[in-house]
Amino acid sequence: MLSKRTSFFGLAIFAFGIVAQTQADTVYRESTSGDLSNSGLTPTVLPVSLGSNQVFGTTGRVTATDRDYFMITVPTGLQISQILELGGTTVGEAVSFFGIERGSQVTVATNATTADGLLGWTHYGPVSTDTDILPDLSVASQGSTGFSGPLQAGNYAFWIQDFGLGTFSYSFDIRLAAATTAAAPEPASYATMLLGGLTLAFVVRRFRHSRP
Repeated sequence: MLSKRTSFFGLAIFAFGIVAQTQADTVYRESTSGDLSNSGLTPTVLPVSLGSNQVFGTTGRVTATDRDYFMITVPTGLQISQILELGGTTVGEAVSFFGIERGSQVTVATNATTADGLLGWTHYGPVSTDTDILPDLSVASQGSTGFSGPLQAGNYAFWIQDFGLGTFSYSFDIRLAAATTAAAPEPASYATMLLGGLTLAFVVRRFRHSRP
């Protein structure tokens, strides 16, 4: 009996470990995989999949400004439902920057005076708990186009930068979920629409015949 319980407990722990990995998947960590690209025209390509896609890196300014660029391809049938800034992210000043552009490159110049070309952008700061910044990114600001709701399948390029003097750690989680589609009308709805159309046609016909 004890061996059965032990086996069951071990199986449960194993299954829980699989679920935990599925829910929190690190797709890039600069400390082990190297520095992300410093060019918006050649961003580092990151693999993403359904669920959690976490990116850990550093940015800031020491001898030169360290900008991080990466791009992802959201597969057909999925959408970006959240972009979480994870707890533990640090910043140098209040001018940390997170931008996103539709496509495989960030084409906006680093010395641009507007956000023209970006889909969205926001300043981020230190947070104690996970915070969704997608709503802030969706708001059109200083030339960015803005967007409504989750971001659908396609290519997206990201730009992360801290203007402060020093090196500062960040962590973001790009959450992908199944794309939502409009629900098809129920059969009863079709019957209601058909009845309404027939009624309208009957009223119009009676009206025409009743005119002098």
